Amino acid sequence: MSLPSEKTDTATTDEAGSYSVESMNHLGLVAAMVDELGLVECIDQMMPQDFNQRTVSIGLAVKAMILMGLGYVQRTLYLTPQFFRGKALDRLLGPGILAEHLNDDILGRALDAIYTYGPTEWFGLIAAQAVKRLGLSTPIGHLDSTSLHTDGAYADSEADDDEPVIRVTHGYSRDHRPDLKQIVTQFICENQAGIPVFMKSLSGNSNDQTDFRATIKTHIEGLKEGVGLKYLVADSALYTAETLQQLGGFGWISRVPETLTLAREMTLAVASDLACNPEPLSYRAVCVTHAGIRQRWLIVHTHAARQRAKKTLRKQHLTLSEAESKAFKHLQGKTFACEADATAALQAFCQTLKLTEVHEPQIIASPRRKRGRPGKNQTPATYDYLIQGTLSCPIERYQHKLLRKSCFIVATNELDQAALPDERLLECYKKDQQKVERGFRFLKDPVFLSSTLFLKTPRRIMALMAIMTLCLLVYAAVQWRVRQALQQSQQTYPDQKGKPNPRPTARWVFQSFIDISVLHVSSLKTFVLGLTPAQKALLTLLGDRYVALYANSG
Repeated sequence: MSLPSEKTDTATTDEAGSYSVESMNHLGLVAAMVDELGLVECIDQMMPQDFNQRTVSIGLAVKAMILMGLGYVQRTLYLTPQFFRGKALDRLLGPGILAEHLNDDILGRALDAIYTYGPTEWFGLIAAQAVKRLGLSTPIGHLDSTSLHTDGAYADSEADDDEPVIRVTHGYSRDHRPDLKQIVTQFICENQAGIPVFMKSLSGNSNDQTDFRATIKTHIEGLKEGVGLKYLVADSALYTAETLQQLGGFGWISRVPETLTLAREMTLAVASDLACNPEPLSYRAVCVTHAGIRQRWLIVHTHAARQRAKKTLRKQHLTLSEAESKAFKHLQGKTFACEADATAALQAFCQTLKLTEVHEPQIIASPRRKRGRPGKNQTPATYDYLIQGTLSCPIERYQHKLLRKSCFIVATNELDQAALPDERLLECYKKDQQKVERGFRFLKDPVFLSSTLFLKTPRRIMALMAIMTLCLLVYAAVQWRVRQALQQSQQTYPDQKGKPNPRPTARWVFQSFIDISVLHVSSLKTFVLGLTPAQKALLTLLGDRYVALYANSG
């Protein structure tokens, strides 16, 4: 769903100068959440600055970038004054702040200050305060990473090994744009509201297995103390012997790689019974020891995965069987000087087969005849040797592949069923892990700030990634507050079709607040125009801070 393109937000004044109109839209919701979380005060307290020489503090500059990032207008940072022209800045940022104050020099210096402080540490302190302000418990964190490409021509020499600066370079592109240089960002999101509690920018050619291990070594204890993290959930990149041993007694949940020999054996041992279960999803818990760690494995079978596996295997088998059949015909057309050579060639060919096998292979001696009519009772002097046989696909091999692809394994070092039941274990990986993936989709939205990922230096890109992640934090916090307020009051908010929805997305709530304006009549009265009864009711549920930003005055 895409939001409408931005209007021209300029103040309107009549000839007598008696009134003016400013745009508010959904930015009041964003500003109120920033204030509720105390982000401006938190940033200004942790970062040294001379307030006597600054019209806009670093905290206010960050708030301005959050407003722009969640403004959905696809503008670069140097156009920030244009974005804020005609906005109700007195309400959004405070009295005395003008659009021209929010220029690229002010924002660039704020990004430099964030880099100097350390983007990962800077964001971590803010996130810890945010989850406490929202009253969230964060025992479970979901770890994942994604890549973001950039159009800038950054040289590798810009990164200094003595300084923790990322390299903007080519790497495995999750955006399917291997032609562009990229960076990688790593998240840990809590599992209630999907709020990121940790972020880290990495070089474009980084490796998940190595980087997950580095994050655990450096930050896991801080997250345990700062936000109360007890379990770390991640995909199979976490499941390596070195990483699991480094985690020690810290709780973890991970998907077991399909290539692991023990995983294949355990899957085949129970998959047939699970496939007979009529339920759409079935599983079996087993205890194993891997990498010297006692673990609980949950072998999960789904009928949906089985149907997908059938289609995939059918297509793969058709392509592979045709290729192997063609190769075998080519082998049968060759002649060999001796039986040993033919046998060696047949054995080498059989080792290359991935799907089929040679059934009833034979080495046939064929007389080599000279030109002309042979004499009576003349025996051939030499023989050529040929390979004969047929290709077949064992049904057992197909069935084993189908069973393996119909299942996946979720592992944990939490052996206590009471502390982490099987149902909750499966939910943590299969359902809650999607929260961090939705965060990545948010960052990659073409109308988000990620479209402006071209900056002068990798240092500023690292700082901007912290700002973008902070935008995601505010977005997720607004969505959590809206849904909680509606649930606690047992009310709903109308969706796109006007039907009641108890769990609207923040994206839709933002879109529904489009065309909210502030009318100033002389200097005496101010009216907020465009609010519907449903919007007024929602603001009341969110609290006085939100009501005040959209309230008439004077």
